[in-house]
Amino acid sequence: MAELRVFTGIDARLQLDRLRTRQLNFDPESLPRLLHESGWHIDHHRAPLLSEAPGEPSSGGPWATARGLCSAYKFIDPAILRAFYDPEERLEHRTMLLEVHFWGLRIYAGVRAGGSFDGYRTESGRRARVWGWNYRTLAGHFEQGQIDYEVWKWLDTGEVEFRINAVSRRADAEHPLINIGFLLFGRNKQIEFARTACERMAELTRRELAARLTRS
Repeated sequence: MAELRVFTGIDARLQLDRLRTRQLNFDPESLPRLLHESGWHIDHHRAPLLSEAPGEPSSGGPWATARGLCSAYKFIDPAILRAFYDPEERLEHRTMLLEVHFWGLRIYAGVRAGGSFDGYRTESGRRARVWGWNYRTLAGHFEQGQIDYEVWKWLDTGEVEFRINAVSRRADAEHPLINIGFLLFGRNKQIEFARTACERMAELTRRELAARLTRS
């Protein structure tokens, strides 16, 4: 079950060890079929980042910078959510403990990365270099679903963007207060999370590139 804390802290390392033995609370292979069932939300968010020269991403440019921020999960707003994980664990199989902040409460739930991607995609006749990864909800989470985080660079123009694609529905957290809170406010919090994540990715990318220019 998801945990709720008000005053006491949590042993993140111990919780991560427990989460590594936990299974997903949905079947990713069945997701295309599951989406026809009621209660699922499909969301797409995107934010333009600083552009660079057309062609392959440049070393240290906006695309590479955003990729680093995305891999380290640095674009999330700490006022909304914190993430605990072992940085030595490979991203493709990383287990994460999420600390969700809501009205002074801290709600803990687990997710696990489902893989990463680095390659090319074509959209509306345009080719892009895309890097991304996803995570999926574990048993006890108050949601079921998957979130994909992607950094795109359009090879023809050099435009760079950050995308969040999510599929989710409410799950039984086995805690009445968490269940009621998510039923009443969960949808708005999902949208707020994605919006602030896109805004922070754009701001952090600009800030990191500016700092490099200052140092050079």
